[in-house]
Amino acid sequence: MRRLSRRTLLAATTATAALSAGPPAASAPARPGGKRLHTGFERLAADGYALLDGERVGIVTNPTGVTRDARHIVDVMHADDRVNLTAVFGPEHGFRGTAQAGGSEGRHDDPATGLPVYDTYLKSGQPLADIFTASGVDTVVFDIQDVGARFYTYIWTLYDCMEAARLAGRRFVVLDRPNPVTGRSAQGPVLHKEFATFVGREPISQAHGMTVAELAMLFNREFLAAPVPLDTVRMSGWKRSDFYDTSGLPWVPPSPNMPTPDTALVYAGTCLFEGTNLSEGRGTTRPFELLGAEGVDRRWAEEAGQLGLPGVHFREAYFAPTFSKFQGKTVGGVQIHVHDRVAFEPVRTGIALLVTARKAWSGFAWRPDNWIDKLTGSTRVRTMIDAGATADEVVAGWQDDLAAFRRVRKEYLLYR
Repeated sequence: MRRLSRRTLLAATTATAALSAGPPAASAPARPGGKRLHTGFERLAADGYALLDGERVGIVTNPTGVTRDARHIVDVMHADDRVNLTAVFGPEHGFRGTAQAGGSEGRHDDPATGLPVYDTYLKSGQPLADIFTASGVDTVVFDIQDVGARFYTYIWTLYDCMEAARLAGRRFVVLDRPNPVTGRSAQGPVLHKEFATFVGREPISQAHGMTVAELAMLFNREFLAAPVPLDTVRMSGWKRSDFYDTSGLPWVPPSPNMPTPDTALVYAGTCLFEGTNLSEGRGTTRPFELLGAEGVDRRWAEEAGQLGLPGVHFREAYFAPTFSKFQGKTVGGVQIHVHDRVAFEPVRTGIALLVTARKAWSGFAWRPDNWIDKLTGSTRVRTMIDAGATADEVVAGWQDDLAAFRRVRKEYLLYR
């Protein structure tokens, strides 16, 4: 395949998005301030699916692929003669969302529509390309709600599916949705390539501050071996400073432990506790907002509170997870209370909580497999904390890498 220049690709992508967008749906309710947000799917549908005309379409989606009246887009498209939807591709947790973390629904026919559902989880490269080929689709569409963190695997499902579509000679279309924690800036350490896994394939920052359409454009030009034929359908009415509750869209948990937009707000920082022997709150009603372990007491909340971190308070908390770490045991720890979400810095807060947990609890330990290195993207965070660095010193250690990523990121931002 001929490698397109960046200028040519960006111009083509922008033009196609503008053509495919069509008029916004008249039924969308106004957000606070009178503005209306329209997702990529809404704009695609309002244009009569013209971008997909004459194509056999397969869609990569999950329970978050819904309209604002909470209908699944697969059900909507299947019932519409203007689009020829012939296959569905399910990621981790499955197309209908029946599987827990680390699981999928396997190959089956969807009971509601009769469409064949193919399992993409943990598949990439030529094996995934072979699935696209076997499905008979001409175009692969992607529509999944992301949460803004590098280690949330759906953006790497996007990456893997783009590469597989390229190998299979298929076109790829991304329908955009909001970054629920805003797109104001990129934060946190940038992945070092030697630490690439499914929780981070390529060197982007821990909180990327991008939408999935923006990420798709970045992946296509910066990381894929060669570009896939890519179209993006932009949102209208979204600003980079917007949080999810301004969208007018229903929140559907993208995964079982992402129950609310509040979870997404802290996730880019507190998911780091997956790399420790402390509970990250799985098995509670407040995953990633509750953190703790047996033997932790009030001293951790006191230590964290003394740092004066912006936008957040820490409460001494006790809880008993119903599954995962410390199942059925009462543990002590902290609950994170974000009182100013604009000022709140999730990655810096997550690092500060690691530093203070290690100081306040003698039982603190990293997971034996050093999973923390996969989550942060290098050994730097772990080794600096072990050496006694403060949170501010750890944060300072990644600023050069972050500045370089921010310069690249800026080229692919679609919204102000």
